[in-house]
Amino acid sequence: MSPVLGEVLAELDRVYPAHLAEDWDAVGLVCGDPAEPAEKVLICVDVTDAVVDLAEQTGTQLIVAHHPLLMRGATTVAANTAKGRILHRLIRARCGLLSAHTNADKARRGVSDALAEVLGLHNTTPLQPYRVDGLDKWIVMVPEGNAEQVSTAMFAAGAGALGDYRDCLWSVVGTGQFLPIDGATPAIGAIGNLTRIDEQRLEMVAPRKLRNTILAALRNAHPYEEPAFDVFEQAALDSDIGLGRIGTLTEPMSFSAFVAHVGAVLPKAAWPVRGAGAPDTMISTVAVCGGAGDSLIGAATAAGVDAYVTGDLRHHVVDESLRAGSPALVDAGHWATEFPWCGTVADILTEFGCRATIFQDPTDPFTVVGGHKEQQ
Repeated sequence: MSPVLGEVLAELDRVYPAHLAEDWDAVGLVCGDPAEPAEKVLICVDVTDAVVDLAEQTGTQLIVAHHPLLMRGATTVAANTAKGRILHRLIRARCGLLSAHTNADKARRGVSDALAEVLGLHNTTPLQPYRVDGLDKWIVMVPEGNAEQVSTAMFAAGAGALGDYRDCLWSVVGTGQFLPIDGATPAIGAIGNLTRIDEQRLEMVAPRKLRNTILAALRNAHPYEEPAFDVFEQAALDSDIGLGRIGTLTEPMSFSAFVAHVGAVLPKAAWPVRGAGAPDTMISTVAVCGGAGDSLIGAATAAGVDAYVTGDLRHHVVDESLRAGSPALVDAGHWATEFPWCGTVADILTEFGCRATIFQDPTDPFTVVGGHKEQQ
């Protein structure tokens, strides 16, 4: 059965969660009906008129783009405006539009993963890791017969989630002891009598921001008037997602050979790959960031890599960075460093049951390059 747009949206949000996007970004569905079919998908970096032309010609039902059409905002989408014209064409063609931008920059199987793979990098880790939300470790003592009701209530409140796993719990049985005094209304035992009972020690993690919600669920489900529990704040840790990637080449090569390698394996844009650094420097560890990545030169320098590959590098930024001890720098272009991700999305959607096509022509706006005059 062909997938509908809502199902495709859910699958892409699973791989590229919208909550990973930067606050200024505009990701997600731009137009389209979640109830309509979305079997035929076209994937691109930029939504241009040429992309829409192909979508109309082929009966495409959904375009998945990296760059948001409305990222810089719009006060009108009238058909006589540049962005409005595209939206009107898509709506008339009953073709949806979805963008995955900074969420796809950070998530695994994202833009920088695809770039690293094309360059032949191994054992990749984030260049600028995404910090995991603060977690609490909950330890709760509960009579054996009530352990399931307490854990189930805490799970429902958001505890026990680890990545793609839910209802995660560790437990062990021990002996609990308490002495009710005047004023207590014990669920088990009696005033003045020392009570010992088999209890389960439940251990689970939960987001720190849900602490009050978890506590309320625990108290409501626990049979004791005064439940025994501990809450510990866990140390903040970096995750396996984030901006950019660091990896290692199979074999070291000179910087001049590495720049040539980058130019050979990346898709061809109108303008060439540029390198800044000593040609004979040996390159083994490489950092990458698809798109405009000069903001991560400092991170690449701190990581101690031999070279950093990205796009949109500026003259003064490169000059000052090299003087300050940065790695060798490679500007491979904005579009060219992001385009490999289109293949990843095509694989994901094909696995999901869609018929995915990649818009192969460069959508880099720089299409004319001047020649160099020969030296006299």
